[in-house]
Amino acid sequence: MLTIRNVIIEDLPELISIENQCFTKEEAATEEAFIKRIQLIPDSFFVAVNDGKIIGLVNGPVIEKAFITDDLFTDIKANPVSGGHQSILGLAVNPYVQKQGVASALLTHLEKDAKTKKRKSITLTCRADLIPFYEKHGYQNRGISNSEHGGILWYNMIKKL
Repeated sequence: MLTIRNVIIEDLPELISIENQCFTKEEAATEEAFIKRIQLIPDSFFVAVNDGKIIGLVNGPVIEKAFITDDLFTDIKANPVSGGHQSILGLAVNPYVQKQGVASALLTHLEKDAKTKKRKSITLTCRADLIPFYEKHGYQNRGISNSEHGGILWYNMIKKL
């Protein structure tokens, strides 16, 4: 059975494994970035667990502006108690269990949590091929992002809460 919980530091090896299977070396969060996120934003870093094994993750800090900027990938602060915009820096699911609703469950969990904390929106950047997935979940495409993370063309996606 799928459960979703907040991250703990002991999850680190599995998180790195999933991240590196889902993203290119240039795109993937580093071990150092994950450690920082686990320490500073465990309240908005969730893992999907099935049969005791982590199979997916979603994470990102709460930010003041509506769109992600590249500095967030290395420099984040603890989340405010309420308000702001919930960002998603990473949503990744083990390739062996993709297309089984795990990413959708993680998004839904993050959204419920963001609503209880009175966040204004959920914001993320994605590649063009993932736009339909996020649109299906109620996100709006706001065009090409200024992000140059990983040397990829990113699109701003946002969902008002």
